[in-house]
Amino acid sequence: MMKLVQKTGLLFSLIIGSGACAQEFDANIQLRPRYEYRNGFKELMKDGTLPTSFVSQRSRLNLNYRHEKLKAVVTLQNIRVWGDVPTTAVSDKNGIALYEAWAQYALNPKWSVKLGRQVLSYDNQRIMGEIDWAQQGQSHDALLISFKPDRHQLDLGFALNSDAEKLYRDLYTTSYKHMQYAWYHITFDALGMSLLFLNTGFQYEAAPTELRENNLQTFGTYLSYKKSGITADLGLYGQTGKTRMATDNATVRAFYAGLTLNYALTSKVSIGAGYEYLSGTGQDNTDAKNKSFNPIFGTNHGFNGFMDYFYVGNYKNTVGLQDVFLKLGYSQDKWQFNMMPHLFMTAATVLDPQQTTEKMDSYLGTEIDFTATYALQKDITITGGYSQMFGSGTLEVLKSGNKGLDNNWAWLMIKINPRIFTTAK
Repeated sequence: MMKLVQKTGLLFSLIIGSGACAQEFDANIQLRPRYEYRNGFKELMKDGTLPTSFVSQRSRLNLNYRHEKLKAVVTLQNIRVWGDVPTTAVSDKNGIALYEAWAQYALNPKWSVKLGRQVLSYDNQRIMGEIDWAQQGQSHDALLISFKPDRHQLDLGFALNSDAEKLYRDLYTTSYKHMQYAWYHITFDALGMSLLFLNTGFQYEAAPTELRENNLQTFGTYLSYKKSGITADLGLYGQTGKTRMATDNATVRAFYAGLTLNYALTSKVSIGAGYEYLSGTGQDNTDAKNKSFNPIFGTNHGFNGFMDYFYVGNYKNTVGLQDVFLKLGYSQDKWQFNMMPHLFMTAATVLDPQQTTEKMDSYLGTEIDFTATYALQKDITITGGYSQMFGSGTLEVLKSGNKGLDNNWAWLMIKINPRIFTTAK
């Protein structure tokens, strides 16, 4: 990768050196190894299973170019687990992938057009986010039109996906088939308000020669407030349309509500509290509606506990979730500490598998998350954490495993992000 960096930097130096003025280019790398100890991560440990540990690593090369009305970004990355190829490997298991590759052109000071592989991230990332915790992250192949007058912003996004150049239409299941969204934001002094409408289309095979699409609509608002040491946010969203697959073709009628309040007691100490409600479909549901809210492109690791029991690649189209949580934060010089306990409950009925007419307690469990961050220097940060899950019998039914076992998770991550090349003329 270093040879690629050197060659790319030389090429851009020649381009900039021979071109007009006001051209900028910079390159930076990110190396992010992360150790994890998993002993009940995402699901309760099962009898007879053993905890595991490993090191994963993200390696990124970011190339950024700017000239007058044009911006261009290319980000290459390799995601690996230490040891996933032999020490004498002639090729990498995952190779180098394209995380970002987009160009943006400013039509005038207010209007711009951006197209290519790009991150789509808005507000608190509950519905659309970067998913930066995941080593691979999340990006979309999309066209984005932006309008940015004073205190306002309107983004219109469009995507159309296929898995290859083809002569005939056939089934596409790699991701969503198409997407359209509108996001509007306005700022009133200490208050910000966003409105979102998102339509996502999924293709399915209704018959051997018949392809159809289901469309899921997500819409709502996000309010944020910041003044005098107080920060607060409120998210309200609804979902309609149809679920992704034809085999689960119920009409969706779901909603989400989330509120967070934070207060800085001093320059070093902060406290906060919050509540989230994601509607669910009860196991005693008798109508044909899917009432389970899906935070479709959200950065779900940042919500509902760091142990990823809920909505991180699992738990969708289930009985929903209620999450009551507290936040405690302390910072001192280069250190930052946070503790966040969560109390989880279902949002809909769970039936006892032994007596199918009996409803189980809605309480799912309590998770306590602790994290610490140390800024070693400008471009090196060390972060670690420990989480403990105290599950209930209801959680055992929904996620399997044994609540009586010691279910915990620990991790340590180093982020190295230096700028290695920059030039401007």
